[in-house]
Amino acid sequence: MIRIEDTIISLDLIERYFICDLKQCKGACCIEGDAGAPLEKEEFEMLRKILPVIWEDLSPEAQTVINKQGVGYIDTENDIVTSIVKGKNCVFTYHDANGVCKCAIEKAYYEGRIKFMKPISCHLYPIRVVRYKNYQAVNYHRWKICRAAEILGEQKRLPVYLFLREPLIRKFGEEWYNALDACAKEYKK
Repeated sequence: MIRIEDTIISLDLIERYFICDLKQCKGACCIEGDAGAPLEKEEFEMLRKILPVIWEDLSPEAQTVINKQGVGYIDTENDIVTSIVKGKNCVFTYHDANGVCKCAIEKAYYEGRIKFMKPISCHLYPIRVVRYKNYQAVNYHRWKICRAAEILGEQKRLPVYLFLREPLIRKFGEEWYNALDACAKEYKK
């Protein structure tokens, strides 16, 4: 484990390799699971705010779910998560011409229609951050649906923390990330 500020970071972020391989997984992390994507309170409000802008990008099924329960709900662990369609797809997903599940929020962001990229938990995946009373745990979530990403990462020798540089900086800041990078380089010696 590595400790930086109020975070305790799993060595898996340094020791494991990862590069998303959407051609193989087809965006399964936006479909599989037993709940929607974790949301921070301000993200929940942001999703409500941007909803009119992305509404037409959402499936009719997703629109129905949102009309019934909103953009998110409280899951069994008492966390706010995105609403899901039929117990699977995040309501903010769509499928491209190749059948790859993608994020309508991110699409609108890159098209310049909104200024919010997507929930940080989605941007960070497969890293999961859990807040405890005195610290945050930063862990690599291994899951069979990401095996192709692990294989590609191993081939390219790209550690998880390097692949997720941008979202880690978005979440914790540049100074924090530079400290993690320095620790990783020292650890690998």
